Amino acid sequence: MQGMSLQGTDAYRNNDALPVLVRRAVEAARTHGFAYSCRPEQGRLLQVLAAGAPHRVAETGTGCGVGLAWLASGASPATRLISIERDPERARIAADVFHDCDRVEVLQGDWQRIEEYGPYDLLVLDGGGQAKGDGTADPARLLTAGGTVVIDDFTPATTWPPQFNGAPDHSRLHWLQHPGLRAAELRLAADLSVIVGTHLPDS
Repeated sequence: MQGMSLQGTDAYRNNDALPVLVRRAVEAARTHGFAYSCRPEQGRLLQVLAAGAPHRVAETGTGCGVGLAWLASGASPATRLISIERDPERARIAADVFHDCDRVEVLQGDWQRIEEYGPYDLLVLDGGGQAKGDGTADPARLLTAGGTVVIDDFTPATTWPPQFNGAPDHSRLHWLQHPGLRAAELRLAADLSVIVGTHLPDS
């Protein structure tokens, strides 16, 4: 079953041990009433994965920039980060969060704009359903050899095949069984999991 980061922004209450950029993005989300930020559990994973991305990172669904802030906090100073947000006002808010970060760029538009700048060492696809199972987000086009894709915001699977509304969860299976990836589901909390896949084009 798929989920969303409902009340993800609220998960940062009483959590002061955050990177500076993450605190800034969380405050922007609170100020503008955006509830669906990347949760801390996922943010910590993104921070770790970004540290292994030497050149280029992309994200879809910026929101107010919380997930992007985790990525930027983990990435090398030489790594370029790009995030795409469909909503013009949220794109403006997120861009302001990173106004002093030259290596971070927030673009407004459809998630498919990521194709303009790839391939990526790390690609994070948001939990709003974009690119999740329609075959459009092609690892062969979007990822470097050995690059990583993260598909976020699932509820943990308890059956095989994973179920959604009483039927096989084809969105999740699309990634877990993708022939161009070696993928696994990681449980980050009792109610939250992500799929992480590595692009191995010669496998």
